[in-house]
Amino acid sequence: MAHPKRKWSKTRTARHRAAWKLSMPGFVECPQCHSKMLRRKACKNCGYLDGRQVIKVGEEI
Repeated sequence: MAHPKRKWSKTRTARHRAAWKLSMPGFVECPQCHSKMLRRKACKNCGYLDGRQVIKVGEEI
């Protein structure tokens, strides 16, 4: 495997990492309570996922 000939400076490393952009998480509307929720996750307000209640809202996990 190839090895670097010299160490990258902190500035060069920061410039290299600056090109990576974060994308927005996929928010969708909950069909039950119409609040924003993350895709493929249970709704934090009502606890529903795929049309059935998976968690009881108001209880500690």
